[in-house]
Parts: sequence; structure tokens; C-alpha cells
Amino acid sequence: MTLEEKLKYLPAKPGVYLMKDAEGQIIYVGKARSLTARVRSYFRGVNSHTAKVQALVERIVDLEYIVTDTEVEALILECNLIKRYRPRYNINMKDDKHYPYLKVTVNEEFPRVVVTRAMKKDGAKYFGPYTQVGALRETMRLLQKLFPVRRCRQPVVDKKSRPCLNAHIKRCLAPCGGQVSAVEYGEMVKELILFLEGRQDKVIKRLADRMNAASARLEYEKAAKLRDQLQAVENVVSRQKIISSAQEDQDIIAFARGNNEVCVQVFFVRQGKLLGRNHFFLKGTDEMSRSEVMTAFVKQYYSRAEQPPKEVLLQEKLEDEEVIAAWLGDKRGSKVYLKVPQRGEKLKLVEMVGRNALMQLQEDELSRQKKEMSGEQALLELRERLGLETVPQRIECYDISNTQGTNSVASMVVFENGQPKNDRYRRFKIKTVQGPDDFASIAEVIGRRFRRSEHDGEGGFNVPPDVVIVDGGKGQLSAARRVMHQLGVAHIPTFGLAKEEELLFQENSSEPIRLQANSEALYLVQRIRDEAHRFAITYHRSLRQKESIRSLLDEVPGIGPKRKQALLKRFGSVKKISQADMEELLDVPEMNEKAALQLLEYLGRGV
Repeated sequence: MTLEEKLKYLPAKPGVYLMKDAEGQIIYVGKARSLTARVRSYFRGVNSHTAKVQALVERIVDLEYIVTDTEVEALILECNLIKRYRPRYNINMKDDKHYPYLKVTVNEEFPRVVVTRAMKKDGAKYFGPYTQVGALRETMRLLQKLFPVRRCRQPVVDKKSRPCLNAHIKRCLAPCGGQVSAVEYGEMVKELILFLEGRQDKVIKRLADRMNAASARLEYEKAAKLRDQLQAVENVVSRQKIISSAQEDQDIIAFARGNNEVCVQVFFVRQGKLLGRNHFFLKGTDEMSRSEVMTAFVKQYYSRAEQPPKEVLLQEKLEDEEVIAAWLGDKRGSKVYLKVPQRGEKLKLVEMVGRNALMQLQEDELSRQKKEMSGEQALLELRERLGLETVPQRIECYDISNTQGTNSVASMVVFENGQPKNDRYRRFKIKTVQGPDDFASIAEVIGRRFRRSEHDGEGGFNVPPDVVIVDGGKGQLSAARRVMHQLGVAHIPTFGLAKEEELLFQENSSEPIRLQANSEALYLVQRIRDEAHRFAITYHRSLRQKESIRSLLDEVPGIGPKRKQALLKRFGSVKKISQADMEELLDVPEMNEKAALQLLEYLGRGV
């Protein structure tokens, strides 16, 4: 069907619509109470729309729609599809896919607390997202001090005769050594979850009850441990700022607008006490009303949050307020109140959060300006110290990584205007060199890079660098320059960077260039070199891990290509495969009892 035909036959039912461009890419996702009314509205009175909507409509070549039973279902689906496709014309939280969560693995017999960057429907409880890694680390340190849960990585506890160091320093109850029952351990995990939910008063009561019960049973050592834990929790609670004497559970959300971006601040109040705050940045918001901005944020934020509080205080009224309130109520399991205070203490709280959002926005803009200025200064210093004709806008750096000549790889990192361009990074497998020969490896990579530029220019090779840096001394530099002369690109300034003294070597010059200590130019060169080294090492490790898994599984009878791939997909590493028991191996659909037995016998763990 053509786009016109699809518009003609749209149903008057709730659902989600997906707009596509000429390349078939999803460029916008929206929800509607009535698909026919909402979608057709884009194509009526186009000139009256905002410039952003006009640009969207001009690019729409096709659309899909999904009918749902209710508008709440449409809202949930819209959030999930935006998170999945990240369409160009939808508001997206800046770098939200990288925000970490705290995960409590309550689906395990002895749960752990781990940091993860993806929420899954696996039975665990998630808290977050955390936009500030420092705050996340501080929370983890506090939890490990207050609640000594195990920190080992495997889901199933392996029984050991001697627990690890964490047990000896009282940071783990040592379920691996049989020093705690699953019931007692579970009680501590319940208190940990209450603490993360902001229910510290309940935590204190539970700890006090358990301490008194242990004392009544004459278990004085256990009672003393509970007493110390109780005092530690009380100390934390005493430092928390009281926001409301009514002991309410609230999220308070306000934002400040900048140049085509918005900084949103969220304060978390539980039982009247301020537990923490988070900030998020939204891009592409200039032509949106304040209500549209707030609505887009609330939908995206709570689609990622585990459970909303009873009350959400907002700076602006939401569009589709009733639908969003019903959705949040379903997530919470009870009614959620969305309020825009007009007077009194709650208005003052919202205004305070708004001021914090403005300060965060200003701080971010100042930090960005400082970063840009330091980058410009670094490039000017490099031009002067390296004797370049122009400021180097694009710098490429190459590094080699191998282990005794095996799995040799190379990295190419690109910095433009002093900033890393991750989408321009490239990695290479060394194909023509046997053994640990960095000189020949650099020559191969430089040749491949500039030959690609000559022929098709694909993969980011079509833009020539202003400066080339190879990680290494005169030998690596000579190898690179020899190839560059052969390919007719010797006019590009090229330098070898020695690791120990940070000296830059140049062709036909016996004296190295030493950048001034503590200069912006030196910091930039070090950062570029370190990034090339990191990128090469990461690639090398991934190849080495795959090689180790392949070599292990190749030797096991009954493990063919399909089973090898399935085991790798399920466990991810040779270490985890070697730790798996019979039941876990049989969970892999491609495995049978005979193959699992052969693998366990090969690993020396026959059953």
C-alpha cells in the first residue's frame, strides 16, 4: 500500500505509529488515542506546524502502525519503541543508553548487588538509573558497609572450605562457607532493598527487632553484629535532609532550558527525607512547549525506573495526564498522584529543584566551553611545536597489540578538533606478518588505510588526516613513512611517539620534539596515544578470549560448531563454561546429557 492508501484506511483506535524515511529508517514514533485522527493531522495544514514537524513530514515516505486495546498500552509500547529505535525526531535523554542501574539479584538463592547498564525481565530488582558514576560508587560502598552481601560473580554459590577475604573483613556473610542460612541471608537482603527504596525507618525497626530477638536467645555475638549494623544505618539516616514533616514519598521534577537543550533535575524524597537527586539532558527541544518537554521526559524516565512514588511534583502540567497517571499507577500497584503545585511548601520545593537544574545547566555549559578552549589551545600549541602549516583538525593515531606475536591487531583512533570521534575509529587484524614484528605490522596497517582512501574511500577512510601519529619510536616511524612515500601521501606530517619520555620523532630529524610539561598539547597527545592503546588492547583481548574458547571446545568430543556457538552465547567466557554444572549446561537447548557429561569429564568435573 502507498502512504496515501495507508492514511485513508487508518483505524480510529488507540495505538502507536512509526514514521519512516526513504531509506526505511524509523524517524519518529508516537502514540494516539485515535490513529486516524492523530496521524492524518501531520499532513493537514503543514505550514502551520513548527519547523521541526515540517521537516519530519517532508521526510516521511512510509508508516507502520500497531493497534492496542487501550491508550495506556499504546503509551507503554511507544516508550519501548523509542528506547529501541532512538528515532531522530523524538526527544531522547542524552546518552541514556549508558546510564547504569543497581541490580539486586533476588532471583538467586543468595542475592548479590551488581552494576548493570540494561534492565531485563529476569526477576531481579533494579534501582536507578544513575547519571553520576560517583554517586553510584558511593552508594555501592555504603551498601557493602551496611549490608555484607556476597560479591562473587557466579549466580550459584560454590561451597568452599575457606571463604574469601571479604568474609574475614566482615564485608560478606560467607554463604559459600556455610556460615549463614538462606533464610537469615534473605532477611538482610530485604533490609537492603528497603534501604534502597528509602524505607530506612522500616530497616531500623527490623534490625532492632532482630537484635532483641538474638539477645533473648542469648546469641550475644549475633546481637552485637546487628547492633553495629543498626548504628551504621542510624548514622546514615541522621545525615539526611528533612524535606517534609508529613513523611511523604515524592519525586520532584523541574527543568531549565538552554540552547536547544534542557537540563531536567529529579529529587528523590522518601518518608519526607531527601535521599538523592539525578539530572538528565534532553536535546532538540527548542520548538517544543514546556508541557511537551515535561511530558516527553516523564514518559522516558519512568519507562526506565522500577517503581514510581505515590506522588510526583511537576514544574509543568503534562499532556495526556490521565493516561500517564494510569500507567504509573499500574507500575506502582496503587494510585500515583501527578501534581503541579501553585502555592505553599510544595511549590517552594519545585522552585528549589528548578534552581538546581539551572545551576547544573550553567555548570555543564561552562565545562563544555572550558573543554573547547583547552582543545583549541592544545591544537595551536601543536601547530607551533610540530612546525605545522595549519592547525591540525584531524589527527589519526595507530597502535599495535599482540601476545608473543599471536592475534596481532592494530587500532586507528581519530580526533577531530581535539575531541575523539568514536564513529571514525577502526581496527585491523594483521594479515601478512608472522610473529611479533611491530615495524612490519605498522607498515601493513598504514598501507591498508591509505589504499582504501585511494579506491573507494569507504569506512571513514575518505577524509585524509592532517597529522599521523604512530605509537612507538624511530623504527615504527620509518616503517610508516616508507609505505606513505610509496603511496604518495608522504606530504602528511607523521610522528612517532616514544612511550617512556613522551618524545615525538620526525623523519629526517635526529632531535626529538619534547612538548612542554603540563601543557595542553602534551595532554592531548597523551590522551590520543592512550586511546589508541586502549582500543587496540580491547580488540586483542576479545580475539584472544574467542580463541581460548574455540581451542577448549575444539578438543571436547561431541561439541560441534553449533554447540560451541550456543555455549559461547549462553556463558560468554571459557571461565564461566568451566564453572557451569550439569543442570546449567542442559539449559542450553543444543546440549544433551551425553555432550554435557563429556564436557564435564574433559574439565575434570565428571559427575
